[in-house]
Amino acid sequence: MKKIIFFVMTTTCLCACNNKKSSADSDLKTPAITDFNYKVDTFADMEILRYRVPEIEKLTTKQKELLYYLNEAALQGRDILYDQNGKYNLYIRRTLEHIYTNFDGDKNSNDFKAVETYLKRVWVSNGIHHHYGNHKFIPEFSQDFLTVEIKKLPETAFEKIGLNAEELISTIVPVIFDPIIASTRLNQAAGVDQITASASNYYENVNQKEVEAFYSNMKKPNDETPVSYGLNSKLVKENGKIFEKTYKIGGLYSSAIEKTVYWLQKAAAVAENEQQKSVIEKLVDYYKSGDLKKFDDYSISWVADTLSHIDFINGFIETYGDPMGMKASWEANVNFKNAEATKRTEIISANAQWFEDNSPVDKQFKKEKVKGIAAKVINVSIIGGDSYPTTPIGINLPNSNWIRAVHGSKSVTIENITEAYDQASHGNGFAEEFVWSKTELDLINEYKFKTDNLHTDLHECLGHGSGKLLQGVDPDALQSYGSTIEEARADLFGLYFIADPKIVELGLLPNAEAYKAEYYSFFMNGLLTQQVRIEIGKNIEEAHMRNRQLIARYVLEKSADDKAIELKVCDEKTFVVINDYQKVRQHLGELLAEIQRIKSTGDFDAARNIVENYAVKLDVVLHKEIIERYAKLNIAPYKGFVNPVYTPIFDDDNNFIDLKIDYTEKFVEQHLRYSRDYSDLPSLND
Repeated sequence: MKKIIFFVMTTTCLCACNNKKSSADSDLKTPAITDFNYKVDTFADMEILRYRVPEIEKLTTKQKELLYYLNEAALQGRDILYDQNGKYNLYIRRTLEHIYTNFDGDKNSNDFKAVETYLKRVWVSNGIHHHYGNHKFIPEFSQDFLTVEIKKLPETAFEKIGLNAEELISTIVPVIFDPIIASTRLNQAAGVDQITASASNYYENVNQKEVEAFYSNMKKPNDETPVSYGLNSKLVKENGKIFEKTYKIGGLYSSAIEKTVYWLQKAAAVAENEQQKSVIEKLVDYYKSGDLKKFDDYSISWVADTLSHIDFINGFIETYGDPMGMKASWEANVNFKNAEATKRTEIISANAQWFEDNSPVDKQFKKEKVKGIAAKVINVSIIGGDSYPTTPIGINLPNSNWIRAVHGSKSVTIENITEAYDQASHGNGFAEEFVWSKTELDLINEYKFKTDNLHTDLHECLGHGSGKLLQGVDPDALQSYGSTIEEARADLFGLYFIADPKIVELGLLPNAEAYKAEYYSFFMNGLLTQQVRIEIGKNIEEAHMRNRQLIARYVLEKSADDKAIELKVCDEKTFVVINDYQKVRQHLGELLAEIQRIKSTGDFDAARNIVENYAVKLDVVLHKEIIERYAKLNIAPYKGFVNPVYTPIFDDDNNFIDLKIDYTEKFVEQHLRYSRDYSDLPSLND
C-alpha cells in the first residue's frame, strides 16, 4: 500500500495584502453534513474524528456477515504493531492503561491529566514515538508519580503485564524518561547506522552492515520473480549467529496471528465467490507457513479478484517503519465499493496506456504495455494495525515490482475518509492565515475537494503503477531513500497529468482551470504548512512529507529565473505565489523524468543527493514563523479516527441475520475495549 496522508485545509479568507472578503462570504462548495457528528476528541497535536460508512445498509445479509468476520480479523493484529514499533511498547501501554483505570486519586491533578494525554498519544501512535515525526514523546508527568502509581497496581495487573512492580519500573521508566534511550523510532539520517539509531523493533543485536550483507547473500542474481526478502520477519543475532524470526503461526506473534486466521477462515466460508474464497485461503496458508512465495501467490490472486464487492487488506505489507525499507508493519482494512464514485477511476484505468505513453519520462523507462490496473473508490468499514487510528486515503498494492509488471495492481481512493476530513474542517480559518489572494481562494473553494480526490486517484491508480525497473535492477537498490522516491514518483505523475487537457476531455474535471486548486494547495503544503508537523530543530523523517517538500523545493529552485512560483512576504508573513501554472507543470515533468530514471536504474547516489538536498532540512526562521501562525488558529495538525462498533445479530438457531453499526463509541472507550478484547500477545515478544 502506498499511502497518501491527507493534510486538511479549509478555506475561509485570504492574505491581508490582497483584496479581502469576509469569511462569511467564502463558503466551501461541498456542503456540510449536519446530521453526523464527525468530531470526537482533541488533545496534544491530534484531533480524533468519526467516519460514516455510507450504503452499508444496502449490503446483503451474506455480505454483512462476511464484512463482520473480516472486520474482526482486521482488529487482531493491533498488539503486533505496538511490538514492531518498539520493544517495550506493550509494557508501557498496558501499565498506563492499568494506572488510568485503577487510579483512585485526584483525576484533575496535573500528573493524572498528563498521564491521560500521554496514553492517548501512545494509542494514536501505537507506541511511544510520534506516528509522523518518529520522535519519542516527552512525558509531562513526573517519574516519581509513575513509580508510585505502578507500586499501587493490583496483582492482577502485573500478571497481565508480565513483570512485578520493581521489574516493571526498572524496565520502562528509563525508556520513557531518558531522552537518549530510544530517542527516535526511525532514523534515516545520512551517515548514521540506521539500524542501531532506530528504536523500531525489526532488528535485534545487528548493525546496518550486517543487515545489508545478510539480505544481499539471500538474493539470487537475475531473479525475475524475487520474493520480498525480510518482509515478515525480525532479524536477530544470538550467540554470534544471525537469523530471521518469522511472523507466522508457531513463530513470532503466533497468538495474534492465530486469532486473525480464525476470523479469516470464518470469512472464507461466506465468501461472495470462489475467487474471493481462494484469496482468503491463500492468505491463511501464508500465515501458517510464513513462506513469502505463498505471499506472492496470495497477492497475485488478490489482484485478480476484481468482481467481489467487499475487499480487504490484512497482513505485513508496508515498509515505511523499517529504516532499511524491507520489513513490513502489520495493517488491515475492510472495505466495499462506492459504485458511483468508482466511475471516475474506471475512466482513468481504461486510459492507463495513454497516460503511460504520454508521460514525460524517457521511453526506456516506460511500460510497453500497462497491465491489470484495477481502480475503484471505496468506503472502509474498519481500519486496523498501521492504518489505525491514522489512515491513508489512497492505496495501491501489491508493492512487488514484478507482480505489478506481470499481473497488475489494485488502486483505491477511500472516499468516506476524505469526506470525514473535509466535513470536519469546515470553518477552521486555515486559509485566512495562509492563502495568498482571492484568486486562489475562489479556485480552492470551487474545486479543491474534487481535485484532491482526483490527485489521489492518479497517484494510486497510475502513478505507482507506471514505469518499470530496468532488467537486473535490485528493487531494494535505493535502500532508505526508496520510499521517498516512490512517493515522489506517484505524486509527480498525478500532478503532471491533473493539468493535462486529457483530464477535461475525459470529463474528470469541468474545465482547464480546476487543476490550479490542487497545484496551489500542494505547494502551499509542501513549502509551508506541513512544517507544523515537525518540532523546531528537527529534520523531516517521514517519507510522504519528504516527498512533498522534495517536489515543492525542487520546483521553487528551478523557478528562480522564470518566477513560475515564488515565496512572497506580506505583513511579515510568507505566502506561496504561483505566477505561471504551465511552467510549474513543465518543471514537474522534468522532475518526474529524473525521479523515474533514479527508480528505473536503481541510482542510489542520485536518490541520496536529491532527497538530502531538497527533502530533509527545514529553514529554521521560516519553520518558526509557520508554527507561530498556525498556533493562533487552534487547529490540530494531525487527524485520527475511531472505528464504528459492529454488533452481529443472530436468530434463535444461531444464524447470522443482520449487522448493527454504532458510531457513538468514544476514543478512550474504544482503545480500552480493544486492549481488553484484542490483546493476546505477551508484553515481550522474543
